[in-house]
Amino acid sequence: MTESRTAPHPHSHHLRVQRTARYFTLGGESGAPKAIWFVLHGYGQLAGEFVRYFADLADADTLIVAPEAMNRFYLVSVDKAPARDRPVGATWMTREDRDSEIGDYVEYFEALHDEIAGKNGSEAPANINVVGFSQGAATATRWVTHGKARIDQLILWGGLLPPDTDLRRGAAPRNVPLTLVVGSRDHYVTDDMVAGEKARLDGLGVPHRLVRFDGGHVISRSAFAELLSPS
Repeated sequence: MTESRTAPHPHSHHLRVQRTARYFTLGGESGAPKAIWFVLHGYGQLAGEFVRYFADLADADTLIVAPEAMNRFYLVSVDKAPARDRPVGATWMTREDRDSEIGDYVEYFEALHDEIAGKNGSEAPANINVVGFSQGAATATRWVTHGKARIDQLILWGGLLPPDTDLRRGAAPRNVPLTLVVGSRDHYVTDDMVAGEKARLDGLGVPHRLVRFDGGHVISRSAFAELLSPS
């Protein structure tokens, strides 16, 4: 009789490697922009298309920077279309190995911030805005929370603060001014969710403002005017 053996348990390991990250820009032709907008796309999107939604904000003195998530995938299965025809999207992370994913993209954004802001030829520092759309809202929040780059405004568009955000001290992440932008027909961020988030923020004494626009789960140019107005 052979002795039964317990199946070996796999051990998880991590190895740091270099990756090549892609990002797209619009505007900033002056070489010394007065405002820089880092715009983080949502699940299944690519930065080259996403950056176009912010074209109305771009000019010689305003630079739009759209980093792309480094986890790309085909949006449809192999039985729907051959590889050459399948659309591609990207995601910032999944639940798998989440802490490593968060640490990697925070490091990515910090390096990108240094690369972009360090090229600013103006003596006066540019105003830095970070916009996170949909899945990118949680991603942007974690950058502001865990990073050290100077950021002047955090804008969560079609998304709310992730549950792991520490608000116990009654302040938005790193005391960066917080703006929520939500469409009136957003099926991912409902009116009840917005009301609950506002009640939570108000109850904790976290300053914030809410910008609403007529539309769904999209980037709408109709919200830009209010977004740019002083809070």
